[in-house]
Amino acid sequence: MITRRSIADLSADLADRAESFCRHYFPEGRKQGNYWQVGDTSGAKGQSLAIHLQAQRGRKAGSWTDYATGEYGDLIDLLQQRLGSVTLKETLREARSFLGEAPCPTVPRETQRAERPDADSSKRIARARKLFAAGKPILGTLAATYLQTRGITRLGPALRYHPRVFLWQGEDDFDLPQKAPALLAKITDNRGQITGCARVYLDPSTGGLAAIESPKRILGQLHGHAIRFWSGSPRSDLIVGEGLENTLSVGTALPEFDLASCLTTTHLGLFIPPSGIKRIWIARDNDEAGHNASMRLRNQLKSLGISCIDLVPNMGDFNDDLRAFGRDALRRSLLGAMKAQGLEIEDG
Repeated sequence: MITRRSIADLSADLADRAESFCRHYFPEGRKQGNYWQVGDTSGAKGQSLAIHLQAQRGRKAGSWTDYATGEYGDLIDLLQQRLGSVTLKETLREARSFLGEAPCPTVPRETQRAERPDADSSKRIARARKLFAAGKPILGTLAATYLQTRGITRLGPALRYHPRVFLWQGEDDFDLPQKAPALLAKITDNRGQITGCARVYLDPSTGGLAAIESPKRILGQLHGHAIRFWSGSPRSDLIVGEGLENTLSVGTALPEFDLASCLTTTHLGLFIPPSGIKRIWIARDNDEAGHNASMRLRNQLKSLGISCIDLVPNMGDFNDDLRAFGRDALRRSLLGAMKAQGLEIEDG
């Protein structure tokens, strides 16, 4: 009989060999400091999925998070997803084989890679659409309170609120999900089709972020897509930002501009702009990660003839600036930087 304790033991043993595990099952990934980064659970190239190689700052070795989907777990969970449509018993047998305890033939890797991602993506996108459809307008809700306390007044139909969204707090398959209020934001492609739903879990007692690990999570597909806020007038300029609050802070100061929030530095560098865009203002964070993401986006769009210009906050991000200096000061700062780069606009 497979016991919960035996699964925990295997998980711990795999964690002790986390880097060897990653090199064996995710050879397309690469080591970045204390992380092994790869595109997704199928093993594709990319950086959306991060695996801790050693215990650090309260995170266990072998723990992982897929920032494109919000999924997380231990190496047993990850191995089961990597293998594809196999049972838990087969996954544990493969884990023992890797650890040298028993032989175990597995599903061919190329079959897994070719078949799983499409099916999984379709299921996640369907769940994301269903979740966003269940939300309600955010005015007068905890979600609006959360944004307003951060100085944000730029809202829109891309945002909704749901008082009871499923939430998994632990990394154990045996943990039962709880429910918590959440700000929902729809992720769309350039046709306007929903490909995902961002969830920002909130604490009803404080109006701030829920006091949990990773209160911001993504369901569905984000690669190349974004959360979009239109000004109502078609423009050839677009402001593209990292986090949701960062982007909406810029939008609060510049309500006449169209916005696209890519949610993470990784996905900022992967953004695919809609047709008609001639110039992109990259509202990045004031750090090395933001700089690198901006450079990736510039390189990606160079062949399309789209000019990319950085907007950099004085503090860590634009929400820091908004709260520290106020809307009017942030507007003056942004317009000054934009005009210095050739923007022609009446500041009314």
